[in-house]
Amino acid sequence: MPKNESKKYLLTIILLLFGLFIQTIEAQQFNATVDRTTIGQYDRFQVYFTFEGGEISGISNFRPPAFSGFKILSGPNQSSSMQIINGKVSGSLTYSYILVPSNIGDFTISSASIEYNGKTYYSEPIKIKVEKGTLQQQKESAGGYSQEELGKNVFILAEANKTRALLGEQITVTYKLFTKLNIASPQISKLPSYEGFWAEEVGPLQNINFDVEMYKGERYRVAKIKQVALFPTKTGTLSVTPFELNIPVIVKKKKTGTDIVDEFFNDSFFGRTETVEYQARSNTIKVVVDPLPANAPASFYGAVGDFSFKAEADKRNVVTNESITLRLTISGSGNIKLLKMPEPQLPAGIEKYEPKVIENINRGAVISGQKIIDYLIVPRVAGEKEIPPIEFTYFNPSSKKYITLKSQLYKIDVKQGLGGIETALQGFSKSDVKMLSEDIRYIKTSDFNLEPRKETSYIKTWFWISLVLPFFALVGAVVLKRRQDKLSGNVQLMRYQKAERAARKRLKTAKEALDKNDTTSFYSELSLALFGYLEDKLRIQKSEFTLEKAVEILVKKNVNAGLVDRLKHIAEKCEYVRFAPQGETTAAANEIYGEAVKVIVELDSSLEKRK
Repeated sequence: MPKNESKKYLLTIILLLFGLFIQTIEAQQFNATVDRTTIGQYDRFQVYFTFEGGEISGISNFRPPAFSGFKILSGPNQSSSMQIINGKVSGSLTYSYILVPSNIGDFTISSASIEYNGKTYYSEPIKIKVEKGTLQQQKESAGGYSQEELGKNVFILAEANKTRALLGEQITVTYKLFTKLNIASPQISKLPSYEGFWAEEVGPLQNINFDVEMYKGERYRVAKIKQVALFPTKTGTLSVTPFELNIPVIVKKKKTGTDIVDEFFNDSFFGRTETVEYQARSNTIKVVVDPLPANAPASFYGAVGDFSFKAEADKRNVVTNESITLRLTISGSGNIKLLKMPEPQLPAGIEKYEPKVIENINRGAVISGQKIIDYLIVPRVAGEKEIPPIEFTYFNPSSKKYITLKSQLYKIDVKQGLGGIETALQGFSKSDVKMLSEDIRYIKTSDFNLEPRKETSYIKTWFWISLVLPFFALVGAVVLKRRQDKLSGNVQLMRYQKAERAARKRLKTAKEALDKNDTTSFYSELSLALFGYLEDKLRIQKSEFTLEKAVEILVKKNVNAGLVDRLKHIAEKCEYVRFAPQGETTAAANEIYGEAVKVIVELDSSLEKRK
């Protein structure tokens, strides 16, 4: 091959390789776009975050911006496309939001981020100018329907089975969606808060099913969208805040002018429609909580409902140091989760260990189930021991009386275990014992010369070590005991210490549900893991916990705002899935699981630094 042709050939290969290299670098892009950058204060507009290039399966962990200055009407709405060119797979994934401004002025939609094969991509910020609008524009943004008109045809009604209750008595709150219009899948804007209550979700509801009902003389399609059992933990007048949903309403587009073409296509035969976003808000429920009667027995620890109680011991005849399981079981309906179990009074000579608690709760219209506690007790001293009857008292709201249930008196016969040579030879056969006389050689007592051995007068090092070591061991034991006493006396501190372990256990349960493709149980367990962690770590009582309160405490502790936003996104996602469980894929669940683990780890690290 001539030299000139060889050079041209080499140059062509280099250019091709360089082109492929440039193409590979520029193949992946993550961009943010809007349909317009100047809008009126009542105008809706869309923002799109699009990742292009590569296989969609490699995309994960999309994190939207905070959207400060805007209200989210819908989103994230996800769409994707894929193409194959010369055997190479390429695709794009778009997350879109419908927004409306909160005020006039200049705003910036900050960067979103997404991960692709381990690398993070960021979008460019977008500047939006919001100009003053008119009330007419506000009406037009809802397809020609005023908010008042939409509110009469689509609304949420919160109903309580009672508005006056006793402390600890169950109140069932049901949220119903009423509509005369066609609607698409609603999304949660704000969950109700239950301050002063311990809340148990009833269900949860898998799908929204509409029935026809009459309300104030008018016919509506009605669906139960949420039901919760509330147990008051304090007296007085308590409020259940509104439940807010963002509902896409499909309405017939009203005429916009006198154009004959416009009038023709607005004819009912063609039925031109459009989707408008409506923010539905339920009513606030007020509940008056009365205290329980003052004549409560000493064995009453707050149980309210209708219960049965029994205590069982698995053994009555034992030897010293042999374990016994004492099981206490409370069954029935009421505030089972909040029940404090009675503690057995054990006689001297019997040691008791940390109990194991098992809860089986049925979350039906009336919360019921059982709470089991297993005490491991070990008698250390022989003799006949008596465990006095164990008392459990509850208040029955139906009869308005305290009812005390008692277990029987347990007599335990404790024999002395084997000791001395019997203990030493326990487990040996007769032939083994016989061999001992043949294996042992007696000590020689005569026919040998003894000489005095010279000993040095100084004390050996091992003597000082054996003298000092017990002192350090004692100091360590005292420090450990004081720490244990501190933890035992401070329940909040103990919960703080165990928060991460409890979250890890819940996350494991969620992963098991995910592996079985049970996305509904997965999101429920994930929510429990996240909320339980926040309750323990932030030292919030279960009855007072709300996501808003947890976020407020995290902000006060100067936790990174981005981390708090990610936490809110996960919590809201777990609630959203109940409204459209069929739309959830295993891939999306895996993504949210990975994000939840990261958030808990980062939160734990951040809170430990600020302790």
